[in-house]
Amino acid sequence: MNEKLAVYEDKMQKSLNNLLDEYATIRAGRANPHILDKLRVDYYGTPTPIQQVANVSIPEARMIQIQPWEPAMVKEIEKAIMTSEIGINPVNDGKMIRLVFPELTEDRRKELVKDVKKKGEQCKVAIRNIRRDANDAFKKQIKANEISEDEEKQLLDEAQKLTDKFVAEVDKTIDDKSKEILTV
Repeated sequence: MNEKLAVYEDKMQKSLNNLLDEYATIRAGRANPHILDKLRVDYYGTPTPIQQVANVSIPEARMIQIQPWEPAMVKEIEKAIMTSEIGINPVNDGKMIRLVFPELTEDRRKELVKDVKKKGEQCKVAIRNIRRDANDAFKKQIKANEISEDEEKQLLDEAQKLTDKFVAEVDKTIDDKSKEILTV
């Protein structure tokens, strides 16, 4: 791998990682503790991830249980969940919070798959934009006589192969997440 391409490969990997993080927050009818990853609770004036103030467990397939280490945090965690976009009402028994995931309807599953595909397409566009930036940089280098025409051709070819590799990974990720959502 050419070191001139390494920076662009890193950017493409970051785009893919970002997509994977977004997919982790999409609930597919099963309890997934990652939907709480973006939530922050007010812990003595500091926005803190729920996982740092409570024990998060999955006692059964469609339930997340949140047990705060300090009883005073129950209300804060409940408030953070209520104001988030998770779309699940927390059940608070005073000591812990339970999130019960309803079974997804067929229409909701199809909506989620559309969303997954849309996010995947956005990621592919980002990867192609990175390739375009790489190609522009190589064309500038040839104009400045920093690289030869043969080197430019090889770099453009490698940039395309790199793009194809990441686009294929995005397609596989889209398929995997779509199957997960559509599996009842």
